[in-house]
Amino acid sequence: MTKKHLISVVLMALLFSLALVACGGGGGGETSAVGDAKAGEALFNEAIIDVQPGCNTCHSLTPDTVVVGPSLAGVATRAETRISGMSAEDYIRESILHPDNYVVEGFTAGVMVQVWEETLTPEQVDNLTAYLLTLK
Repeated sequence: MTKKHLISVVLMALLFSLALVACGGGGGGETSAVGDAKAGEALFNEAIIDVQPGCNTCHSLTPDTVVVGPSLAGVATRAETRISGMSAEDYIRESILHPDNYVVEGFTAGVMVQVWEETLTPEQVDNLTAYLLTLK
């Protein structure tokens, strides 16, 4: 193989890799534009986050099962239409960071932990949002 041919092969492989990444391929489907859903699922399932009860302490993933807060089964689908003009991603993020800005009918303001904006890193919020967006 000539040096010129080898360079061509390497450049083609590099261009293919860049195209694959740009199209969202090669990531195993775990990472979205929002965050890493697998990391978000792990965070959701932690019993304690910092010194607060974890998400699954109060939110079920079983439809129509209320623990303390609403069930999050199908939350991505509901979040698409919960507030007119707000995307599902923005609604979920807002619900994590400012839970009393919109309180689901039948639930009481002030019950959900109010410190996630100070406690969670932006990456953790992205990952948690990515995970919740998989719950259709």
